Amino acid sequence: MTTLHEPVAAVQTVTAEIDGRTVTVPEGTSIYEAAKQVGIDIPVLCHDERYDPVGVCRMCVVDTGGRAFAAACVRPCEDGMQVKTSTPELERNRATLTELLISDQPPRAEDPKQTTTGDNLLLDLADRFDVAKESTDLPCGSGRGVDTSNPVIAVDHDACILCDRCVRACDDIQGNDVIGRSGKGYSTRIAFDLNDPMGASSCVTCGECVQACPTGALTNKAINDVPIRPREELDAVDSVCPYCGVGCALTYYVDRSRGAIAFAEGRDQPGSKSRLCVKGRYGWDYAASPQRLTVPLIRKESSYPKGPLSADVRGDADNDRGRAGAGGNRSGGGRGAKLSKNGKDGRRKPGGLVDYDEVLPHFREATWEEALDLVARRLREIHAEKGPGAIAGFGSAKCSNEEAYLFQKLIRAGFGTNNVDHCTRLCHASSVAALFEGVGSGAVSTTYGDVANADVVIITGSNPTANHPVASSFFKQARRRGTKIIYVDPRASTVAEHADYYCQVKPGTDVAFYNAVMHEVIRLGLIDREFIKARVSGFEELVRTVNDYPPERAAQITGVDADLIREVARVWGEAKAGVIYWGMGISQHTTGTDNARCLIAMCSITGNVGKPGSGLHPLRGQNNVQGASDAGLIPMFYPDYQGVDREGTRRRFEAAWGTELDPNRGLTVTEIIGSVLKPDGVRGMYMLGENPFLSDPNINKVRKALGALDFLVVQDIFLTETAEFADVILPASSYLEKEGSYTNTDRRVQLGRKVMDPPGQARVDWEIIQDIAQRIGLDWSYSSPSEVFDEMVALMPSYANLRHDNLGLTGKLYPNEDPEHSDGTAVLFDERFNTDDGLAHLAPAHWLPAKELPDAEYPLVLNTGRLLEHWHTGSMTRRSYALDTISPIAEVYMHPKDAADRGLSHGQMARVRSRRGAITLHVRVSHREQRGNCFIPFHFREAAANLLTIDEIDPYGKIPEFKFCAIQVEALSVEDAEPLSNMGSV
Repeated sequence: MTTLHEPVAAVQTVTAEIDGRTVTVPEGTSIYEAAKQVGIDIPVLCHDERYDPVGVCRMCVVDTGGRAFAAACVRPCEDGMQVKTSTPELERNRATLTELLISDQPPRAEDPKQTTTGDNLLLDLADRFDVAKESTDLPCGSGRGVDTSNPVIAVDHDACILCDRCVRACDDIQGNDVIGRSGKGYSTRIAFDLNDPMGASSCVTCGECVQACPTGALTNKAINDVPIRPREELDAVDSVCPYCGVGCALTYYVDRSRGAIAFAEGRDQPGSKSRLCVKGRYGWDYAASPQRLTVPLIRKESSYPKGPLSADVRGDADNDRGRAGAGGNRSGGGRGAKLSKNGKDGRRKPGGLVDYDEVLPHFREATWEEALDLVARRLREIHAEKGPGAIAGFGSAKCSNEEAYLFQKLIRAGFGTNNVDHCTRLCHASSVAALFEGVGSGAVSTTYGDVANADVVIITGSNPTANHPVASSFFKQARRRGTKIIYVDPRASTVAEHADYYCQVKPGTDVAFYNAVMHEVIRLGLIDREFIKARVSGFEELVRTVNDYPPERAAQITGVDADLIREVARVWGEAKAGVIYWGMGISQHTTGTDNARCLIAMCSITGNVGKPGSGLHPLRGQNNVQGASDAGLIPMFYPDYQGVDREGTRRRFEAAWGTELDPNRGLTVTEIIGSVLKPDGVRGMYMLGENPFLSDPNINKVRKALGALDFLVVQDIFLTETAEFADVILPASSYLEKEGSYTNTDRRVQLGRKVMDPPGQARVDWEIIQDIAQRIGLDWSYSSPSEVFDEMVALMPSYANLRHDNLGLTGKLYPNEDPEHSDGTAVLFDERFNTDDGLAHLAPAHWLPAKELPDAEYPLVLNTGRLLEHWHTGSMTRRSYALDTISPIAEVYMHPKDAADRGLSHGQMARVRSRRGAITLHVRVSHREQRGNCFIPFHFREAAANLLTIDEIDPYGKIPEFKFCAIQVEALSVEDAEPLSNMGSV
């Protein structure tokens, strides 16, 4: 793809002769690159083509006829230059250099790299030049030390050759700027921050430095005692990361003799370019947890009436402090629950996982036949007695496209209802609603890699360094090349440190901010009039609306200086190409759809859609939330966003599926929870890989709803808090144990490949869904995920032409006219939008305050979100050794003044309470927070942030208000100083 930063003039070339071979290359091409083009291998140590060349190791020196040898990696070719790459003198120099370096290395039999992955590049050169540590007379220097402070990376400074590959990997690729050098002379060594131990530094454990290091200076540690061995001794499985929506390509190296993964590394793919974050590189061991569900479970008769089973989920600890149990089904805790006289379960274990010792006694093991028969019978009975509306299903954005498709088809074709949804309702539902209204498509209009073609980007309501780390590395690289970054967010996350302009808006004021920016763009005449005339509707109404938001008024609402608003408007309006990337700080509001409408208008009035380096990109959260939405796992759309309430569309799906379908839109996640609490609402549910007890807002309400269900089947890989309310629990497969396709935030459809078998009797999810479908009378006989994919694609125009066998190792973007020869379409809407009339439909919005505002009793505003090391409800990451070790405790992030005003210090335990409940957790004093605002990650069940949040929803996207509620933070009394169980209500 041509970038906007390339010069318009024709590229000048030079012709040189390398080892007698003539080569013509663009001016500026290094000798190393030119030699490679004609098949000449020049040995290197410090050089890697992914990094800026520095020429520090001198291994690649060549003879250009000058007074001194030249480093081929940094010396450009010149017209008429004659180069020799392997004269006897050059080879002697390289051999001597290798001997000097090898003399300080550990013995080969003890080398940290050679005894693990077996790919020490310096030892390869030693073999090439026939030198060895054991045969050299050179003295061995030592004493620079080792550093084992990081849980998964070991540092051996004595094995370091100061090639700076780790420095450039950290800076040039990941943009983290953690590693440098310290010391003088022989004592010089790589340093983390200000020469801190690696584990105590700002290192984010992405492992890019390990992948870069050519010696044993930086190596991976074994996880769970599975030894790391050379690649040729392990089984390599190319797959995709199971965490965020970036969908990084990786390779798992599997020790078949142990039935375990030894290590993982990134592989090349356009969307990740061999990069990984800490979760992808080190967070895969959750699948091998001894807590995996391995046999079907049926609730014992003695554990009815049904309700929560563990002390945490019942909220008993709050009763210990004399607070009323307004939120829990106390009488429905199951008669097997043994409590001490003060109401606490004496066996309860601290930490962030469901206590199996508390929960499992309430279930008995069953055969698959018995469990599936019971599931089918009870759901059929509820359907027959109460009607289709009494059934609902929650699918999973962690499952494959094929599984999402089958699940929604089961609910729709098997039970005649559109009550099927998944976690997109909790992340980007409002973005999708606004995008459909505005441009006719819920998918991104360009990729995150397209940032390379942008003059300006706006990143708003997102912390990509934590939530989409590899995508953020593309943003940081673009800024180094000259792209301006405008960052808009209430929290001064690390993205703010890379931004040219940081606008710290007050929470919930996005509409006012963007209306003011558009006010100035229009006032300055920086709109694209031709684009507006040809491709936009509703501009006049937009002008009338934003006229009410001059920068001075917006400054009063948002807290952002009026002059900064003007400058942002000027920079955005003058850009030749601009992209807006946004996250859940935009979408997770009761005004989330209005927020996204403003972003659509921002791009539309400046013509920043449909060309390279421009567009709209809601950064998707889960690894397959885009694919699950595409596949129809939402209540108002069949696959490919075809409306269930459109008669022609319904007729097509009825013909394809051979049954009548419900013509009415179904209930969303939050509406289903509310429906359960009504006498004529949802009575039976099938939950596939969802944990609404922790992920949904207002846990007290969710607890009541789950306890009120007549029948609940949970299909998962672990016992979750939600599973405590189940009648039947089905042991499912993890991502690593099945084949299937997954669609990332860029619209890239990739194959996830099976790494190992499911444990015990656990089964692959799509097969379980099919077995239930057959038991309720559906004639399904799929033999493989690819067969399901083919049926799905036939009903989804956007996925046309895709097949499992043409996705390859790197996947394909959709839409794609020729996947055999093309990567697919990166930039959408170059000629028309996907609306009925082909125009972008602007929907102006006025700023509205949040539904719940601070007051004297609850004076602070709570924002919730994710940490880099963890994922959603923590069921995967808190069972990962590396991730839980790095980030083991729940914390509330507070501005120093807010903490001091309450007598709180860093690390102290505090109680956070809202109108719905209270939790206790550690205080983290943070300069990233605004005065009056707090941040709590929602991964920690022992401090469940969603006990505090409100369940008010956006009227269009039906998404909850996760980003704004009123709270108070207070010091604990002496008797309350130990951490409590936190899932009860006040």
